[in-house]
Amino acid sequence: MDTKPVSHPLTRSGSGNSVTPLVADGRIRDETAPVNNRRIWVQRFVVVAIWTTAVVLWRNYQSANDLSATGTAQQFIENVGNAWWGILAFVGVYLARPIVLFPASVLTIVGGVLFGPVIGVIAVIIGANMSASIAFVIGRSLNAKIDDTITLDNDQQSFIARWSQRMRANSFETVLLTRFLFLPYDLVNYAAGALRIKYVPFITATVIGSLPGTISFVLLGASLDRVDQGLDGLNPYALVASVVMFVASLMVARTLKQRNNTDDTHSATLPLEQEIP
Repeated sequence: MDTKPVSHPLTRSGSGNSVTPLVADGRIRDETAPVNNRRIWVQRFVVVAIWTTAVVLWRNYQSANDLSATGTAQQFIENVGNAWWGILAFVGVYLARPIVLFPASVLTIVGGVLFGPVIGVIAVIIGANMSASIAFVIGRSLNAKIDDTITLDNDQQSFIARWSQRMRANSFETVLLTRFLFLPYDLVNYAAGALRIKYVPFITATVIGSLPGTISFVLLGASLDRVDQGLDGLNPYALVASVVMFVASLMVARTLKQRNNTDDTHSATLPLEQEIP
């Protein structure tokens, strides 16, 4: 008598003797999912632990030496002086800056104090965009899960949720707008990485959008002798140029925001207009 092998209703035969488990509705169960989830959470824990440790150690160093952000910056200026390796040290410090959350604006002013308006702008552009890339990679390593079902017309959404979807849908324009609005530099970098937007639109918008602020802060620094004594000795012409660049940046940001609002309104009303016979 011939006997036929009986397959379990929750299994599917594969090639050879392999058997693939199924869930009750017939879908294939991914047995590697728990392992992948554990790996992701371990990766997140390691990244956050290293990051937190670096911030705590840096804060403790500042507290032990009674150093503010400007005091630390002035100490760095005095240590570097006119050394030939100064620009390399400056870029290196700028790369470490997002990890310990040192203010980007203060370090940009330091670039003006150390190198003047021209070389200072070049040094800051290199350091700032490389540091933005580092923060982007760190944010991306957190492997944040994004809900693709979020829509901008939901009144129950939070501000963060709306901006998250806007950043993913229109990466270049949204990042560009945040740069012109001088939103927290590191927050935007980490958020862009965590939201897993494409790198090229992110870094392109960062390079373009950060330029007015970079020039204004470097000009401000180039007119100062020290960064820990307020605005003493400030060159008024440099101050005027800095203010002009700052205002121009805000005006561009306002224009971009108005255009984005117009596009959102048009896209929201377009389906209704198409229904009209």
